[in-house]
Amino acid sequence: MSGRARLAVCAWAATLMAACALLPLVEPATWILQAAVLLALQSGVGAVARRVPLARPLTIAAQALVTLVLLTLVFARQQALAGLVPGPQAFQRFADLLQQGGDDIARYAIPAPLESDGIRLMLVGGVLVIGLLVDTLAVTFRSAAPAGLPLLALYSVAAGLSEGGADWLWFLVAAVGYLMLLLAEGRDRLSQWGRVFGGSPRPPGPEQGRALAPVRTGRRIGAFALGIALVVPLALPAMDGGLLDGAGGGVGSGTGGGGTISAVNPLVSLRDSLNVNEDRQVLSVQTDSEDLSDLYLRIVSLDDFDGTTWKPSKRRITAVPDGTFPTPAGLGPDIRRTETRALISAADWYAQDWLPMPYPPSGVRVAGNWRFEPVGMTLVGDHGQNTRGLKYEVRSLNVQPTAEQLAAAPPPSAALTREYTELPDSLPDVVFRTAREVTAGAANPYEQAVKLQEYFAVNGGFEYDTQVKVGSGSEAIARFLKDKEGFCVHFSFAMAAMARSLGIPARVAVGFAPGSPQADGSVSVGLRDAHAWPEVYFEGVGWTRFEPTPTRGSTPSYTITDRPGSSVPDPAVPSQSAEAEPSAAPSSSDTCAPQDKKLDACPNESAVAVPVTGDDGPKWYVLPAWALAGLLVLLLPLAPMLWRLRARAVRLGAHGRGAADVGPHTLAVWQELTDAAWDLGILPQESQTPRKAAARIVRLGGLEPTAAQAVHRVADAVEQVLYAPHPRPAAGLAEDVRLATAGLRAGVGRGTRLRARFAPRSAIRVTWTVSARWTALKRRAAAARPQWRRTSDQQG
Repeated sequence: MSGRARLAVCAWAATLMAACALLPLVEPATWILQAAVLLALQSGVGAVARRVPLARPLTIAAQALVTLVLLTLVFARQQALAGLVPGPQAFQRFADLLQQGGDDIARYAIPAPLESDGIRLMLVGGVLVIGLLVDTLAVTFRSAAPAGLPLLALYSVAAGLSEGGADWLWFLVAAVGYLMLLLAEGRDRLSQWGRVFGGSPRPPGPEQGRALAPVRTGRRIGAFALGIALVVPLALPAMDGGLLDGAGGGVGSGTGGGGTISAVNPLVSLRDSLNVNEDRQVLSVQTDSEDLSDLYLRIVSLDDFDGTTWKPSKRRITAVPDGTFPTPAGLGPDIRRTETRALISAADWYAQDWLPMPYPPSGVRVAGNWRFEPVGMTLVGDHGQNTRGLKYEVRSLNVQPTAEQLAAAPPPSAALTREYTELPDSLPDVVFRTAREVTAGAANPYEQAVKLQEYFAVNGGFEYDTQVKVGSGSEAIARFLKDKEGFCVHFSFAMAAMARSLGIPARVAVGFAPGSPQADGSVSVGLRDAHAWPEVYFEGVGWTRFEPTPTRGSTPSYTITDRPGSSVPDPAVPSQSAEAEPSAAPSSSDTCAPQDKKLDACPNESAVAVPVTGDDGPKWYVLPAWALAGLLVLLLPLAPMLWRLRARAVRLGAHGRGAADVGPHTLAVWQELTDAAWDLGILPQESQTPRKAAARIVRLGGLEPTAAQAVHRVADAVEQVLYAPHPRPAAGLAEDVRLATAGLRAGVGRGTRLRARFAPRSAIRVTWTVSARWTALKRRAAAARPQWRRTSDQQG
């Protein structure tokens, strides 16, 4: 097998080994077999194109075209011409599948099902794109080092989405593949430069193996570096919130009580879940509480509002307290409370990083690696821990304040008010204005909060609709206040923002509304019970639930006031949308009563909740666009090095096969020698003859006799081309340049060598070439202008 063929095989293997990091994300893992076959075909086309040989751009184009045809054959055969040629319908099919894949990624927990063609296209297509980049850099351009960038991008995407259990193993596999690629390239270069590194040829026999000593040394260095990369991080302090820190894994620091929980949104694709056709059971609850209407299972609170969405702040986490939890913030001794117990069982498919619990919890008995966040009184899984198939017991407080206690609550502390009333400057004025109009006449923050709840739930004319597209950004709440259509996320977000605009501390809680009682006494909580609601802080009571969403959940009893004209409904009576008279036609919005909703008599609604970040979530092309932009940013600093590698390969690879090729080849080799010397600190002097220039390079470079003779042989060949009437071809000029370059590099320091590799001075020739071509183009345009005018005058 030739050196380039061996390098192509290693590039194929390295890509597949890096792609193994994606295996935990999808079940089953059979997709990688399909990717391996398609990647082998892609690499084979590249090998054939290089064998022809085709120009490098044509080789890359041929591989890209075959990749597109293969993807069309697998994913868009019915929409393609003759099942192979992609047309407009095939590209539309790709767009639909990518959109579907983005939605499925948002909908499913890890591992996602492979039956989704969208996810499969993302996986296989992504591996093929990365494989094309690796093959182009490592084989076509014969530069394996930069090929590590797309391999790193592939591993980083997988590590960022995984739950962190075996990331080290996939890093080891990907790193071994990359080292294998580097060693294959080094072996190929060593076979070409054997005379430089090994001296004169050795006779066959036992001593022959010594020629491969640099290869063995390279393997040892690579293995040692890989071991250091794996072992050293274990001895370093943990770094919280790193680039590859997953949403659910690694939030803690070892087994102790330290660490942080980063602001990662816990909910994924609310609207898709709200519109599911099948209401699957998520949790089963057995409780001794007599009032099931207040059995909200809270997952986490969102207290950081950036103008686009709400998300949890980055909080310090500790070990789960033994026994009784600390008293919730703000809860005074005069507030009536009772303690209830709940035994909760999670479905074996429900993988949530936060533990659903009634709020406020007073104690938890749960197995696994969990950490406690004291501010929100939530439990979060550590290092991949989630709720899948979990059974746990929660003791919680049923806090029962009265309307009088809430109305008489003193102002909260300045620090708490400052943190939980913060709003972005981009929030539209209509939010502030509407909040003041709705709460006009209120005597205290409690009455203001009740009026906001009434405005959304009863008398504001809002309708509950899971199909509405409100959008994202600073105008999202303003659009919702204008259109008056949305679901729980919109109502809770808008009320919390408006409460903050009035100086009332507020946040958003997400979790599940009360489920459906079962014959065995348990409560079944399904996808359609997922919910979001605002919480308002009152000193002496603490964080208090409100319910602004019509037809969802239950209205808290403490929001029922005795003042005349209160329109807050009785909590035992289902909320109704505000219509003057019932319509004879079915409503387009979902205003079903809870009883019908439990019997599946309502059209699609409810689910696992997440803040709205766009009309339909992020578009399918956003992630690839950002990945491409990141790759370009990484490659931009390496552009001089890549150009230099390409120029060296072209100059030294253009072997003169006839008399007409002697001149171009010799001059190209001479330019490569002078540019190599320039990169290493010896500035070129174009006015000198080749012989004087060679003597200057030998003198300033401090070359040994062998390398010096090589420089003079190249200079003699150049003089033959310039001055001899019939120049003779000189063999071995490329090898002489490599020998001279190695001698020059040996005579400089490591800093100079690194600068010559990554920031070569001779790369300035690109600028000179562009400038010269631009000048020539302007001259041709100027010369053509009088001719064009004369022609026009003659025709006129």
